[in-house]
Amino acid sequence: MRVLHCITRMIVGGAQENTLFNCLDLAERYQDEVLLVTGPSLGAEGDLLSRMDTKSIRVEVIDPLRRNIHPKDDFKAYRALQEIIRTWKPDVVHTHSAKGGLLGRAAAWKSSVPAVIHTVHGAPFHPYQRAMSRWFFIACERWAANRCHRLISVADAMTDLMVSARVAPREKFTTIYSGMDVEPFLRSETHRTEMRQQLGFKPDDVVFGKIARLFHLKGHEYVFSAARRVIEQVPTAKFLMVGDGLLRDAFEAQVANSELAGRVVFTGLVSPSEIPKYLSAMDVLVHASLREGLARALPQALIAGKPAISFDIDGAREVVINGATGCLVPACDVDRLAQAMIELGLSAEQRHAFGREGRLRFTDRFRHQTMTERIRAEYERILNPHASKESSPKSTRAETAGSHCDRLKLFFHDSLEPSVSHSFLRTTLPPDQGEESGSSIQRGEFSSIESLSSLTIRPPSSRESRETLLDAGPMLFLSVRE
Repeated sequence: MRVLHCITRMIVGGAQENTLFNCLDLAERYQDEVLLVTGPSLGAEGDLLSRMDTKSIRVEVIDPLRRNIHPKDDFKAYRALQEIIRTWKPDVVHTHSAKGGLLGRAAAWKSSVPAVIHTVHGAPFHPYQRAMSRWFFIACERWAANRCHRLISVADAMTDLMVSARVAPREKFTTIYSGMDVEPFLRSETHRTEMRQQLGFKPDDVVFGKIARLFHLKGHEYVFSAARRVIEQVPTAKFLMVGDGLLRDAFEAQVANSELAGRVVFTGLVSPSEIPKYLSAMDVLVHASLREGLARALPQALIAGKPAISFDIDGAREVVINGATGCLVPACDVDRLAQAMIELGLSAEQRHAFGREGRLRFTDRFRHQTMTERIRAEYERILNPHASKESSPKSTRAETAGSHCDRLKLFFHDSLEPSVSHSFLRTTLPPDQGEESGSSIQRGEFSSIESLSSLTIRPPSSRESRETLLDAGPMLFLSVRE
């Protein structure tokens, strides 16, 4: 299979890491031919391609492909994409980001590429724009959505947002969580002592960290406002800001002239491979962005065993589960943000419990190998439209990923919260032959998430109870130990 990925720029960022992992997996695990087309990686965020081994894929840079709108350059970039597609003849064009997504889909559709896919990492429109700008970007997304076969969202919340804006019908979307290399995060705690010493933190300091570009709408100002209240209740509180950006000088000056002086560490630009080390130095991750598809920092922190506090925006609620893996607070609510930080700052037991649960829930879901397997399956479904209906997904929601048994485990494991009773239906079906027809329905209950260990999956017999998940695919056979 020949796969062309198109993205506006390959800076150090979540969408870019997602794209690069997908490219490398396709080339190295599936022996696909992969071409990554991008614009120049301009900006304080740094160049991701220079930080990772890309020998297995081909990279081509189109200089006019830039983030800002510039009609003349945009047309040049469009024509360049058309020429690359004409000469390279890809089976699949997979686009990312607003500009790369619009121009890439337009060029691929015009060139009759067999499979055109776009990943929604984050919507280009948001409530903080002027009305005219928001209308313009929605119109662009609607136009581009008609020029692809499939839309992949990195969170269910992104699908909901795009559908509510009438960008495309829900059936055109599927959710595939953004993949990453989880192993360094699972081992991150081995760096804790060294990193805390390097950063100047004491063993008993409670470190609240944020991983994000120092940029507009990333919410650093809310964290600093909350931090002033936190230090009154948690005297050992310190703050670690991981990332760089055009607002760094302003934030550093603001902190230096406040009661937070000496409590905040700015790391500057950090390579993605170093993020696990910096997470190891934290006790809590705080995410206060005002717009994000699903920030990679959230699952990264949870996989590293750290609880997360986040504004309740976009896909955050799909990983930050109140009372289970962290705390969700209303966007821009500094009082609630400070209270959540104080509560976790004062309870090491709660921090550890949330961190353990986050690691348990999300490690496998966010492996980049899982992501690429599902994305490549989408390619094949588009390229082979006459495949049997059994191979098609019965639902586009995230919990239906993987095999039928995986669907069951994801449904119960990721949808249930501790300390909450959850009902389920157990339907006893008649044997295939020799018995009169009819069925009985029995209602049971799980009292807590630990009860999931009582479920085992084994081959069905003629008298087995069958557990059905509404709209979640084929019948699933269960044995329940009472």
